[in-house]
Amino acid sequence: MAGNSKAKLGIGVIGCGNISMTYLRNAALFAGVELRACADISADAAALRAREYGIRALSVDQLLADPEVDLVLNLTVPAVHFDVTMSALSADKHVFTEKPLATSAADGRILVAEAKRRGLRLGSAPDTFLGAAGRRARRLMDEGAIGRPVSGTAFMMGRGMEHWHPNPQFYYQPGGGPVFDMGPYYLTMMVNLLGPVVRVMAMATKGQEERLITADGPFKNTRFKVGTPTNILSLLEFQSGATVNFGASWDVFRHSNHPIELHGTEGSLRLPDPDTFGGTVSLSEHGADWRDFESDGELYGAKNWPFDSPDRANYRMLGVADLARGLQEGRPSRASGELALHVLEIMEAILLSGESRQLVRIDTQFTPPSRLNEDEARSFLA
Repeated sequence: MAGNSKAKLGIGVIGCGNISMTYLRNAALFAGVELRACADISADAAALRAREYGIRALSVDQLLADPEVDLVLNLTVPAVHFDVTMSALSADKHVFTEKPLATSAADGRILVAEAKRRGLRLGSAPDTFLGAAGRRARRLMDEGAIGRPVSGTAFMMGRGMEHWHPNPQFYYQPGGGPVFDMGPYYLTMMVNLLGPVVRVMAMATKGQEERLITADGPFKNTRFKVGTPTNILSLLEFQSGATVNFGASWDVFRHSNHPIELHGTEGSLRLPDPDTFGGTVSLSEHGADWRDFESDGELYGAKNWPFDSPDRANYRMLGVADLARGLQEGRPSRASGELALHVLEIMEAILLSGESRQLVRIDTQFTPPSRLNEDEARSFLA
């Protein structure tokens, strides 16, 4: 494909759960990719998605051997991200995986090294930082709108899952928790804006030793034990010298903290929820009133999800489109394995520091992705 600007990257999806519907639907938006096949541990689930999107339903082994599949889109549960991604790389397929890259930094390093050894592309969600709000924030930061970044705050807080999810137990076990489940969105956005993290300090607790499931389903009104911290406060030191307080909690009923605020020598920047592609970015220069930059009319910022009554921007597949273009042009992908590995190491360090009460250094080094400009973002469209 690298030598043919008109070729499309053939996509094979492994994992046909709820998240797959967003990727499969959004694939039609982009010129450089084409759905070819899907597979799932449940043949019925794969058959359903195949019928809905006009692609072939295969077994996992058949998909990995299929010559029409250039890239495996790994939408399985986090516990098997490593195994599925390694199998795809071993089959000489490029890979884009849902977050996190793996459940440990050690496994993440193996995947990045294997992809590099084979000359393959490895990418990972989240790609939300490439959306309208993320691009606006990056442009303002690159233009020096807040001067030299000095400090910031980031908060992901809520009640958890048991009040709406019928089977929430896995969210509260090792490899889950608010840091691994939602942290990738916040940390990826901050690393994109501020560069790499070099040191982490944290404190971590459990708000409750047991949780009561109140959502409708087979486990309603039953309790389960919590196996991972659910309330974490951390301090991140960036290579640039900026420091950011990052809090992640599933023990909060209501709060007024903004998702991300960054403060510099010339002003302050406020960002929306980084789990979406849109929202309002606000800038205060030298303490002036906030100036709002809306995303609704911007590329990859218009509300399109849920399909029947959209209330947010959801353009998952944008990172895959960028990977495909990077292959054509011989440039690095933005939602890369290297970026995902750095974020994975930060998350692991937060939990390790929370347990040991010691400062933890971050070993991975990487160059932050280049800014996605508007013309290039538009050129991805079909």
